Amino acid sequence: MNKKIELSANALTVLERRYLKKDKGKVTEKPEDMFKRVAQNISEAELRYGKEDSEVEKIANDFYELMTKLDFLPNSPTLMNAGNELQQLAACFVLPVEDSMESIFETIKHAALIHKSGGGTGFSFSRLRPQRDRVLTTGGVASGPISFMKVFNAATEAVKQGGTRRGANMGILRVDHPDILEFIKIKEDNKELTNFNLSVGITEAFMEAVEKGETYELINPRNGEVVKQLMAKEVFDLLIDSSWKSGEPGIIFLDRMNETNPTPKIGEIESTNPCGEQPLLPYEACNLGSINLANFVNKGKLDYKHLRTAIKLSVRFLDNVIDMGQYPLQQITDIVQANRKIGLGVMGFADSLIKLGIPYNSEGAVTFAEEIMGFIQQETKVASEELAQERGSFPNFEMSVYPGKGMKGLRNATTTTIAPTGTISIIAGVSSGIEPLFAVCYKRNILDNDELLEVHPLFEELAKNRGFYSEGLMEEIAEKGTVRGIKGIPIDIQQLFVTAHDISPQWHVQIQAAFQKYTDNAVSKTVNFHNEATREDIKEVFMLSYKLKCKGVTVYRDGSRDNQVLTKGDVKKQSTAKMEAFPQALAEKIIPRPRPDVTMGVTEKAKIGCGNLYISVNSDEYGICEVFTNTGREGGCSSQSEATSRLISVALRSGISEQTIMEQLKGIRCPACIRRPGINVTSCPDAIAKAIKKVGNFTLQNKKATEETSVAKDKGEETDKPGIGCPECGKTIRFESGCVICTHCGYSKCG
Repeated sequence: MNKKIELSANALTVLERRYLKKDKGKVTEKPEDMFKRVAQNISEAELRYGKEDSEVEKIANDFYELMTKLDFLPNSPTLMNAGNELQQLAACFVLPVEDSMESIFETIKHAALIHKSGGGTGFSFSRLRPQRDRVLTTGGVASGPISFMKVFNAATEAVKQGGTRRGANMGILRVDHPDILEFIKIKEDNKELTNFNLSVGITEAFMEAVEKGETYELINPRNGEVVKQLMAKEVFDLLIDSSWKSGEPGIIFLDRMNETNPTPKIGEIESTNPCGEQPLLPYEACNLGSINLANFVNKGKLDYKHLRTAIKLSVRFLDNVIDMGQYPLQQITDIVQANRKIGLGVMGFADSLIKLGIPYNSEGAVTFAEEIMGFIQQETKVASEELAQERGSFPNFEMSVYPGKGMKGLRNATTTTIAPTGTISIIAGVSSGIEPLFAVCYKRNILDNDELLEVHPLFEELAKNRGFYSEGLMEEIAEKGTVRGIKGIPIDIQQLFVTAHDISPQWHVQIQAAFQKYTDNAVSKTVNFHNEATREDIKEVFMLSYKLKCKGVTVYRDGSRDNQVLTKGDVKKQSTAKMEAFPQALAEKIIPRPRPDVTMGVTEKAKIGCGNLYISVNSDEYGICEVFTNTGREGGCSSQSEATSRLISVALRSGISEQTIMEQLKGIRCPACIRRPGINVTSCPDAIAKAIKKVGNFTLQNKKATEETSVAKDKGEETDKPGIGCPECGKTIRFESGCVICTHCGYSKCG
């Protein structure tokens, strides 16, 4: 177990920041040591099933080879915690929320314990009675699920996940809950439920009503009574509108998840983990890992023999993880041991397509997706059956659907899941999950604000082999963010190296559906849209995902969230492009975000023709958000100054750049200022522009100093400050698989 591993500089950075053991901040473990630690720890489960020490040692070596070749990697908690004191190896959990004060706050306590151990949590709030419903014990009225979600959100804010970042949550509400309209609109205020991903639980009855233009019923979960009827299409359109604006809520098809629930007698599936790919019963946990498909393509062909061997060993590994894990609650231990769900998925799908010469946005890719996942599904079942013969079926097997299907034994209630692989795919050096390439070339920030040009290795190899590689060409690709339309790149290469934004949303859904066809659990996938996409585009994707039998869908329209950071191309050019596209959005009225409750700022005194002008420039975590002015005792144009400052404040909170506002204000001339000597401004508006510039420069310098200090100290603490990049390293982030991912330090909002 001393094999030297070939890892990229990016992979080493991620491992050092997040995975390798440290002593007082100093890394004390090499990547090889980490894999050895994990392999030995997970192989110890074999002792429970009668294996001799020599057999356990061989299996540990097999696990080590599997991981160091980067053929398979388990989820992050296993890599971080196996063989360490914590030994918490699961990433995500689902907890029940029952309709009583005792249950609600018991669940909050349990969630806090899970977040403390490094896990994320999913909840369905559909059992809570709606707001203004009766509370018999007190004679009062209920506050509804949204109010309690805010309590959960605040509790999450208070508990740092694993000591380094806050926990991630999934919040689900059924579409037939009486409070569904408020739930759909809640994230129009970007300060609400910041620690939650949200999804609406869609039923078949609702979708049928949408298609037929009919009403559907809202049902009080307290007593099952129908309280109201709504037009299904109007609710669906509201959901589309909200998803267009912010990417949330997503949708989850609850009935479909329960159609494939392997243990319906044990319970109903009401929620998923934070990224939506793992439907779970109350108290169940995720136990996931991913096969690196790119490693199994040799000379333009997929090596199925090699893949079969890796699948068999990976299933054994994941089953062992169940036995070796220590769970935060006894209820979790009990049901995880009883159902023994695992989820083997894939990463490097886009890279494998490139190696096979298949464009992502093609029927060939859809066919390959079905073939490869069908093979993985079949082989995981074979491996699980063999484990059942060796170790026994999962304890709830006789209560599952499998005996009715003629199956005699199975070790695991589920065997396949397509999870986001944000950080482990960085370690493996491949594309994430089943997502397309994020970029072919991009500039990566390094120390002292230097930039390093990163080129996809498969593209670099092909470009050099075919004689069109040059540094200038790579710079041009990084600037444009795509290879499409660039002179000098052959058409077949332009078609092969497509990125997320080169691909029409319909292909995203078709690939997701192809994988879902042969996946027990669900598929984590983001459907990317350009900023100019319309609500009709979102609707088309929602309907297509329903018709193609996906279990859910997440969309993201570029730039639709305040905290997005541009990660490819030139910022100025992209800003210009957005301004050019603005006339298309004139029909959409811009609404300024609410004034924050707390701001921090600077007040400057400026001499004007009428005396003194006191200018207060205030900021919150998003930047400068308001300006106040006061003309002091001498008087002056106080009403005009107040009107100017109010309009500036509204513009700032509507997303208008400080530079644009300053350009409009500076240089405006007032006779009272011009005629008096010793005055350094030409008018009150000019004075305000100068004050905004000073505060803006100060903020930028402070931000730079903070980021440099953060990197130097390697603090790794989350700041949750949108608009400044990764909250841990300050560098560029991206949105995929329903989550925020940093490709530089491995930060993942979803754990």
